[in-house]
Amino acid sequence: MKEIFYLYHIPGKKIGITRNLKDRVTRQQGYSSEEYEVLLTSDDIDFISNKEIELQKSYGYKVDRQKYNSLTKKNNCNMKINVTEQTTTFPVPISKLKGRLMDNIGLKWEHPEFGTFEITKDNIPWILRNAKISMYNTQRCYIYNKAFHISAKPSTINSTYPEQSFSYNNTENMYDLIRAWATDKGIYRSGDARTQFVKLMEEAGELAQAILKNDEPEVIDAIGDMVVVLTNLAKLRGHNIEDCITSAYNVISNRTGKMINGTFVKQESLSETL
Repeated sequence: MKEIFYLYHIPGKKIGITRNLKDRVTRQQGYSSEEYEVLLTSDDIDFISNKEIELQKSYGYKVDRQKYNSLTKKNNCNMKINVTEQTTTFPVPISKLKGRLMDNIGLKWEHPEFGTFEITKDNIPWILRNAKISMYNTQRCYIYNKAFHISAKPSTINSTYPEQSFSYNNTENMYDLIRAWATDKGIYRSGDARTQFVKLMEEAGELAQAILKNDEPEVIDAIGDMVVVLTNLAKLRGHNIEDCITSAYNVISNRTGKMINGTFVKQESLSETL
């Protein structure tokens, strides 16, 4: 029995091809059967691939860089990733992710909002730093698509906040990005410092567990989460975290003391014990 390909249309959004409407359009992209239409079905992948490009042009949608048939043939010999609106999931545990990514340099996949993603030597380190273990299957890991999209363009203006330019290589701008995200999510409008403090303690507990397990990816994740919470906590109290850091540094920069049992003990504390 020949495989059937569906050419589907999400009005005002896109035209695409899939072999499984329920999985690709409904589960992955979130559209119910009432929100899309099937324009054409065929068991001829070359014919339907040409039709997709033709209709994308006639409807005025973004035209795919590569035809569906060429992507399918290429991906058949590469790892099969799962793309949803929010995440891209790789079918390997984090411990084996680096090797699989290196083996699949050049692999491309499509996202309905952010366009074409590609595995390159330059973005593999970012993927490894930001990949998270799937809560449903420890043999799989995932990244967030929006963050991946932003990381690929560190010097461009964020489309959600066109008045601000963010760079992942600039710490100060990263705080701006966190505050912009928190504003968008309503944290400053509806949250308060007390709930952020509770969250900070939760993240500290996760950091403690990661350190005890010597789980470096989780250590990185927990530290990053704590910085995000501290940034929001400071803002909710009417401060910027940069000012808090500067204030703390101005105090410690001239502090004297010595290391005792792996901890720096300031001079005043040493004097009190004498």
